[in-house]
This record gives sequence, C-alpha cells and structure tokens, in this order.
Amino acid sequence: MFALNLKLNEPHDLKSHSNITSKPSLYKCVFISSNNLSVLDIFLTSQTCCSKFNGFAAIFFGPALSVPTMIVISLRFDRRSYLSSALKGQTMEVYDSFDRANFDIAVDPVEGTNFVANNLPGGIAVLAIGEKGNLFNAPETYMNKIATAKIDKDLIDLDYPLEKNIKNLSVFKNKDFSSITVCVLDRPRHKKIIEKLKDLDVNIKLITDGDVLGALYVSDPKYNVDMFLGIGGGPEGVLAACALDAYDCHFQGRFIFDNEKNILEAKSMGITDLNKKYELNEIVKGDSLFCASGITNSEILKGTIFKEDKYICETLVTHKSSNFKKVIKCVNPINE
Repeated sequence: MFALNLKLNEPHDLKSHSNITSKPSLYKCVFISSNNLSVLDIFLTSQTCCSKFNGFAAIFFGPALSVPTMIVISLRFDRRSYLSSALKGQTMEVYDSFDRANFDIAVDPVEGTNFVANNLPGGIAVLAIGEKGNLFNAPETYMNKIATAKIDKDLIDLDYPLEKNIKNLSVFKNKDFSSITVCVLDRPRHKKIIEKLKDLDVNIKLITDGDVLGALYVSDPKYNVDMFLGIGGGPEGVLAACALDAYDCHFQGRFIFDNEKNILEAKSMGITDLNKKYELNEIVKGDSLFCASGITNSEILKGTIFKEDKYICETLVTHKSSNFKKVIKCVNPINE
C-alpha cells in the first residue's frame, strides 16, 4: 500500500543529463511508499514542454521524448519501469529497466499527439504506478475494451452482443436507449458498432484520438457518458484501468493478436492464452496511483497556459487505497 503525500517542490537541475532536450518547469507529485523506500518524485512535465510548441508538429516530439528520461532520473530506487516513446507509431513502447524491481510504471508522455501538434482539445500526459507485478505488462498491440461506471456483476460483458449490453445498462440505469451515450473512437474499424448504435437510437460521442481520456468519461455522471467501447491501444488500456479502478468502475479488455509479430511478442512476454478476456483486477492488482495532466483543454482537464512568469496546469490524481480522486490546480513559476 502507498501512503499519499501531495505537495509542490522546486524542480531538480537536470542540465547534467545529455538526453534532456529542454529544461521546463516541473510539477512534482511526491508519493511516499509505506515499505520504507525512498521518495518517488513523479514528474508530469510534458504538459509544460509541449504546450510551448502547440501547433508545431515538426518540433513537438523532441521535448516530449525527454519526459521518460526525467522520470527515470527522479525514481531514486531500483524498479521495473514501463516507459514510452512519444514518436508517432511508437507511442507507449514498453521496456524494462533495472534488475531489482519495486514498482511498475506505465507512462504516456503525450496521449493525443495530433491534438497537441495542432493545438486541439484533448491532449494529456499520463502516468500510472503500481507495486511490483501489479500492472499488467501490456504488449504493443490493440485491445478491445469496454468500460462503464460501477455496475452489478455480469451486467455488461465484452462478449455480450452490443444490443444486450445496451439493454442491460438501460434497465440498470432506468434510462431509455435514447438517453444512453456511448463513447467510441471514430475509426473505420468501428463502423459496425457505430451503425448498430444508430439503429438502437443510442447517443454517440465520437472522439478522434485519446482512448485513455475517452474511458475516463464514464467515471463521473457529469460527463454524460454511460459506456466506452471499441478497439484502442493495449498499453493505454492499462493506464485507463488504473484510473477507473480508483472510481470503482467496470472495465474489461482483450488483446488483439492478428499477425505473427504480435503473437511472437505476446508469447515472449509470457502470454499463453491469446484470446483471454481480462477483468480490471487482472490488469491492475492491488493499490495504484494515477496522474493525468492537461496539455490542451478537455472536458476533464484544462490545458496548460502561460501567464506572465507563471504556468498553470491541472492534474487529475487518483490513489486507490485512500480513495483520493481530485483535480489539482498548479501554479508554478517558469524557470528558463
């Protein structure tokens, strides 16, 4: 279990590390582990790096790639790290670091790279932490997902026909089909899902990118999303599951291994049942921490803005065991 202490600290001097391409102001969430390990400094920095370059796709990736390096520097004890690259086509690439592992780390420095590059709503920086072995080591492949707020057991299932899931949710929430809203990534692969939802007279919230943020919409009734479903990134499914776990939501996922490369990768990672449906408690075991910072505006988080000599950002922080779920507004000086 983690004990949670959230505060603001001055940023470290990172100039000595050759891989750091810029020295942004850093927002530091400090978490103290209960098993007497060192302080864990979580740097959610890409919202600052990238917002300075919103609309400039050609130069945006360089600062973002410094984020995993800064996170490694800031973790002051040995662990297994799941870190990601923000390069297009390589987002959420997972690799291991260090031999003696105490924590699992999942990072997406920029979810919604197109949003940030074009200064559009929906860009966030995401990080999740679990104790060793508690975060599923997801392969870099697609995952079929379904998520809702807290529901009765067996009410909604990835294997049920779509109409049955909508009907069950309609009865459970005492809503007409026309009052139910489903969030889906706007992709050709979801054409049949979208057509079926239209036939059922269900409201559809289409998003062009960002299925971590899309899944988060089911966490609170104020976002007016009853269900999130469809095929998105597998590692992003782990990140979304961490957040939804703190809200006691329902989440299921099944990885899609549709070519020989993905199958071989899965087997090399110890995945033997390629058709397994994963429940939330199999993706995230035990306690976990989740942070998401707004790069550009969204319904959940305001994007980072610069005002005179300060920057202002919002970070959603969840901590499962303490039932901590809060959007933290941070005003920090810009240190050039």
